Amino acid sequence: MVALGLSSPASALERARLTVEGRGVVEVAPDMAVITLGVTAEGKVAKEVLDLNSQHMEETLRVLADAGIEGRDVQTLNLSLNPLWTNRRNGGPEAPPEITGFQARNTVSVRVRDLSRLGLILDAVVSAGANEFQGLSFGLQSPEETRDEARRRAVADARRKAELYAEATGMDLGSLVSINEAADQGGPRPMMAAEMARSARAVPIAEGELSVEAGVSIVYELE
Repeated sequence: MVALGLSSPASALERARLTVEGRGVVEVAPDMAVITLGVTAEGKVAKEVLDLNSQHMEETLRVLADAGIEGRDVQTLNLSLNPLWTNRRNGGPEAPPEITGFQARNTVSVRVRDLSRLGLILDAVVSAGANEFQGLSFGLQSPEETRDEARRRAVADARRKAELYAEATGMDLGSLVSINEAADQGGPRPMMAAEMARSARAVPIAEGELSVEAGVSIVYELE
């Protein structure tokens, strides 16, 4: 957005002002991944189902620890034990529902800081008993340095536009009046470019790139 405000004859001391918006984008390879996985077990007896679920999750956590995942990078998201009911339609509309068994579910979030091992870790946890995979996202462990570079590029973009419009209108770019950062651009966003990390035993993972954006709105005086 570009806005040009001119002073009125009644206020000769006021100078024309130019408002420009700048955008900065930095593409960077991710250095961290977050995976959401879980264990689901079903059976006739609630305690047996919960014990089986716990056994598989304990093995999954052990595999994660053996792979170098620290305890601070593993967090339980959901732990539940629910009854399984009969389908009423099978017994007619008047048939009351009955509990036929139980389902236990344990879901965890795992941060993987060494992406070179991500495929192997996924393969290992599935072999250990994890039978639910609910998502994978990539990120940056320390995003502020990249975000600051995006901010610098956003300011440079706004300055470039301001100089262009000042020249086009036959005026000189004056002092900076104000600068405002645009609303939060959100976290790093995935880009289409990707490199496939493969291993003979690992799940293939496309890491790709992340796009970190920043925006500013700057007001300059024109002379």
